[in-house]
Formats: sequence, structure tokens, C-alpha cells
Amino acid sequence: MTLRDTAWPEGTPAWVDLMVADPKRAAEFYGALLGWRFADQGEEYGHYTIATLEGRAVAAVGPLPPAVDDQGAAWTTYLAVADVDKTTAKISEAGGQVLLPPGDVGDSGRMALAADPTGAAFGLWQAKGHIGAGIANVPGTLVWNECMTRDFDAAKAFYGRVFGYRFEDLSGDGFVYAALNVDDRTVGGLGRLPPEVPARVPPHWSVYFGVTDTDEALTKAESLGARRLTDPQDSPYGRMAQVLDDQGVPFTLIAVEP
Repeated sequence: MTLRDTAWPEGTPAWVDLMVADPKRAAEFYGALLGWRFADQGEEYGHYTIATLEGRAVAAVGPLPPAVDDQGAAWTTYLAVADVDKTTAKISEAGGQVLLPPGDVGDSGRMALAADPTGAAFGLWQAKGHIGAGIANVPGTLVWNECMTRDFDAAKAFYGRVFGYRFEDLSGDGFVYAALNVDDRTVGGLGRLPPEVPARVPPHWSVYFGVTDTDEALTKAESLGARRLTDPQDSPYGRMAQVLDDQGVPFTLIAVEP
């Protein structure tokens, strides 16, 4: 279990949120699947709704912006930064794109949205009153984040330059993958999308949520309207399965110890 009460170190995935056509439906789905409780932040914050587990923030759901259709629904990974404005300048210099310029979110923090040169979108979070996730790495919480792209080398150069990651090669037969390390801690991953992945699947950041039993959780998800993308499979890090939620947004279930 990871409990956190202070800002996450630079470059660490600190928060995830889901922008979707029907946030209420999303809250019902993830609440039933992962045991989350929800607190609507009110009209001032666009009814952004924070999910909690054991009284600690784990994620959030909110409505899609008016100009974005259902195809834009996605989980967004936010990387912790000490200074959003300086980081967005680095992103532009490194060939990335700033999708939403830095802005304050009340007293909670300062944020921006960006995309790497290969097209994978992500967020930046400069913590103030809200640090991001207050609990992680247990069932019902965020366990892993990874960027999957078709141009691994370009993405690696970009994230190394902007966030100073140290890369640990975990590649094997038929796949290219590296762990993203901040100091002596592994905080996420970067991989090359396999050639069999359809071209319509864009480069993206993926989210993994912990469960006690992957097979049981997948059955539960399907009973709630989800669709499996992959059957459960064992890995050195836990048994996992890729899922589309009941509104078509992908995420991964992975077994972790309680």
C-alpha cells in the first residue's frame, strides 16, 4: 500500500481522471467495480467528481467538454511537476504539443494538458491543496501507468528530455518496453505498440487498477456492461486483463495483494 499526503515527486503519475459523456453512469460503474465513493465538486468545477477509497482520493470523473464527442472519452494520466509553466515550455522545445495551457484549478493546483511528439496525450499537475491520489497500489486504486506508442525512440527521447527519466530496458522477444525511473523508484512504463494493434488505436497512456482477483473482477465488470479486450493472463507483476468499460473507455485490471 502507498499512502501519500504530500506532493508526488516530479515525473510520477499523480492523478487520473475520466472525461466521459455520462459521468453519473461512469460513477455507478466504477463504484460498483472498485468500491469507490464519489463527491461532486459542484457547478463551479463543472461537476468534476472525485472518487475516494478509505476516505482518500483515488481518481475522478467529469463530463466531456462540449466540443468533444464520445470518441474523445478517455482516462487521462497526470504527471506531477513542480512548475507547470516551465514544464510546458520544455514540452514545446522537445517537440510536444500543449493542448491546454497552464491554468489554476482553484486552490487545488495548477494543470495543463499536452501530447508527446508521437501523439500520446497526458496531463501535468502542480499540487497545491490537492496532491492527486492519496492511496495507491492496493485493490481499488491506481497501480500502473504506461505510454504505448508506435515511435518508441521518439517518445523515449521526449520523456527523457522533459522529465529526466532514467530508462530500464525490459524488452523481450517480440516486444519493446522500458520502465520509467525517478531516482531509484520505478514510476511507470513506456512501450512500443505491437504491429497487430489496429492502426485506429492511437498512441496513448494506459491506466491499471488493482483488484484482488482479476477473473472475478472481469466477470463483475462484464455484468456491469463492460467488454473484455483480452482474457486474463498471468504476468510477473500480477494477473491482468484489458477491458472496455460500459461507455467504451479502455483500462486494465491487475491483481495486487490487499
